[in-house]
Amino acid sequence: MSNNSGIGQLGNVTNRILLVEDEESIRELLILGLEEEGYDVVAMADGQAALTQCQQPISQPQDFPFDLIILDLMLPKVSGLDLCRFLRYQGNHVPILIVSAKTTETDRVLGLEVGADDYISKPFSMRELIARCRALLRRHRLNVAADTPTIHFQDITLYPEEYRVQVRGINVSLSPREFRLLELFMQHPRRVWDREQLLDRVWGIDFIGDRKTVDVHIRWLREKLEVDPSQPQYITTVRGFGYRFG
Repeated sequence: MSNNSGIGQLGNVTNRILLVEDEESIRELLILGLEEEGYDVVAMADGQAALTQCQQPISQPQDFPFDLIILDLMLPKVSGLDLCRFLRYQGNHVPILIVSAKTTETDRVLGLEVGADDYISKPFSMRELIARCRALLRRHRLNVAADTPTIHFQDITLYPEEYRVQVRGINVSLSPREFRLLELFMQHPRRVWDREQLLDRVWGIDFIGDRKTVDVHIRWLREKLEVDPSQPQYITTVRGFGYRFG
């Protein structure tokens, strides 16, 4: 029995992970490693089976049956990218960790742009995978637990308790990272943030990944907030320093 059997738990609740990986040897290895850490793992070998599982009707977002999804990109029937797109289109903010043999910067950026929270390239160590899972689950719990008043700035209204944003009176769907990034900006209008500061505050000081993920999320936010993303009015670039909101 693992000495870390309680790590996958929050209080008396065991974190439940959906693992979607078509390579049997990797899938079995991940199941063993995650279960030894105390996680409850549901494993599937193709994207269609996972999509069917994720389409089960729920009455509230918090009723979604998984706390984290570990997702391969190259899957039979339905790709990991399409599954990720579907979840984000539905407004589902479950943390998603992509594991893939694709290692180029373009692949990583694409994975983040479709809504993944983190990306790890094969081969990887179980220790690193577990660390990333813990970080994603921890930050997601903190995000859900956030309790601050409604925030307004010009045509944008952010509702922290409802995890909801309105832009010019229309609801806009944001990923968890986009939401926290916008919340930080709106709490500190006119302040200039560099990449490292944004990574520390939104991704966490234990973030392991590409610093360019900040630029990806800024670009995605602009596309959702700005009338003309090519000439942003809300999130502007301060050359040589970073980004400023307002």
